Amino acid sequence: MSSAQQLLLTAIRCDIDNLTHLATTSEIVADISRFIHVLQRERGASTIYLVSQGSRFKTQRRDYLKHSQEAEILMRQRLEVLTQEVRPQGAARLLRRIAAVWNALDDIAAMRSAIDLMAISPDAATQAFNHLISGLLAIVFEAADTSDDPEITRTLVAIFHLMQGKELAGQERACGAFGFTQGHFDKTHRQLLGQLVEDQQRCFDTFVEFATPEAELAWQQAVSTSTLTGIHQLREAACQSTSQHVTTNVLGETWYELTTLRIDALKIVEDALNTQLAALCYRKIAQAKAALEHAKAKPGPHTPAPCEQLLALSPTQPLGDLTASALTSPLGRSLIELTQAQSSRLQGLSDELENTRKALRERKLVERAKGLIMAHQSMTEEEAYRFLRKTSMDQSKSMADMAQAILDLSSILKKA
Repeated sequence: MSSAQQLLLTAIRCDIDNLTHLATTSEIVADISRFIHVLQRERGASTIYLVSQGSRFKTQRRDYLKHSQEAEILMRQRLEVLTQEVRPQGAARLLRRIAAVWNALDDIAAMRSAIDLMAISPDAATQAFNHLISGLLAIVFEAADTSDDPEITRTLVAIFHLMQGKELAGQERACGAFGFTQGHFDKTHRQLLGQLVEDQQRCFDTFVEFATPEAELAWQQAVSTSTLTGIHQLREAACQSTSQHVTTNVLGETWYELTTLRIDALKIVEDALNTQLAALCYRKIAQAKAALEHAKAKPGPHTPAPCEQLLALSPTQPLGDLTASALTSPLGRSLIELTQAQSSRLQGLSDELENTRKALRERKLVERAKGLIMAHQSMTEEEAYRFLRKTSMDQSKSMADMAQAILDLSSILKKA
């Protein structure tokens, strides 16, 4: 076997290893999706349970807690697989995210005990759930950022934004459950509800941009018109600027039921995307293995390369003329067209992957700038995002450019 063939086989094996890692990651994403979904239900039920002082949703909360614990066990088992396999370069950040979530999972029992004892406020419990789910979503984000395959990366990016939008819908469910169960909405919760609706739309718009046509169609057909109409009506009632109380706190359960129907419908789309991702990974693994077997096969009879054919011709004809003749021949044109087609395809894949990575890098810049603003201006995450967005609009800059400017300024001030 020649050195060139050995190198080719090694390269294909590396591709198979990377794709196998991505397949494992896609299974982890599906488990995280399942765990987040039941956590979101537990969060909403816990909110109603705490606001009603334990008189409502006691049974539902107990059932959702059981489902969360079962999903957590399955997810932990899948995460442990990553500690036993060979990982490609760039997976270090993914492992760090998983380690951080693992520590947070060990603390969740204490929060649940505090809810049982009514020793935690509804808002504090919601924030604790939010932080855990945010950490889980960060694992999905890193999974998308470590993928080298453009098609798999696009699917992961679509899944991430759908999951993030669905999480914001879950936060909206908890916020609305708080106000409707309490009987009224204060200014803080009215503003939060409006911000969550706006942020959801931003995530779903990005999801549609990266989704496959099949996923986009499923998304359009996911939620029934009657469910959306009921949610919009309750949103309007909640966001009215009035001190008058809602007539009955039974609306808390109505709101929870309607928003749950919507979130469950989004979960169906999410599951379909996860299934597509797994199938895509294993199809690419099968293609790579077939390529490996083909490369292992014994080479056929030697066929002279085009340049060898040229050199074998009569030396009485100048080589320049022979080259020109070869370029105009059917063989020469077919080789050139093939090379151009391959080059164009590779460039297209490279551009697509770079565009996706650019979107991920810009998102990271925005997240880092938000954290800096929150730390130095004592703002919440929503306030920091609105501040960053308004500042970028006022200065006619993109969010990413504004975020980079803030980070650069912070670095300069630290040096000073």
